[in-house]
Amino acid sequence: VAKDDETHIGLSRQMAVHSVRREYRAVVYGGFREDSGFVEAPLGRSAADRKKMAVYPAGAPHTRYAYTGYAVVDRYEGFTHIACVLKTGRTHQIRVHMASIGHPVAGDPVYGPHSCIASLRGQCLHAKTLGFVHPVTGEYLEFDSALPDYFTHFLTTLRRSSV
Repeated sequence: VAKDDETHIGLSRQMAVHSVRREYRAVVYGGFREDSGFVEAPLGRSAADRKKMAVYPAGAPHTRYAYTGYAVVDRYEGFTHIACVLKTGRTHQIRVHMASIGHPVAGDPVYGPHSCIASLRGQCLHAKTLGFVHPVTGEYLEFDSALPDYFTHFLTTLRRSSV
């Protein structure tokens, strides 16, 4: 979205050193014992399905480092609403990391359970906050995006069924 080369280069540098703040919200299957944690696992193309990404052991060839921090926002019966903060931004990172620890994103037909919640008509994964230093002015800017209707409706449904 940069309108000139100087801005593009400045934003790219911030992405490279992981100084851009990105917070996502997700509803995942299952419950967490801890209130926060992280997944630090390299990602690469799945050997079984080239359209998918997969977690690999450290040092595996053709993989890239990936880190997803998470914190519990709310707990429901069978699901947890979490906030995820990324150090890296790999393809499908949150979806793959959460599925790898047994907590796939609700509504995810690729990495989730075979009986995907079709009524969601999408994944319960949303880019909530983006923050960075403007590369020209030096001003810190932060943008917040409200949860989409299908996401808030699902949270309302979970609250009602968890009472």
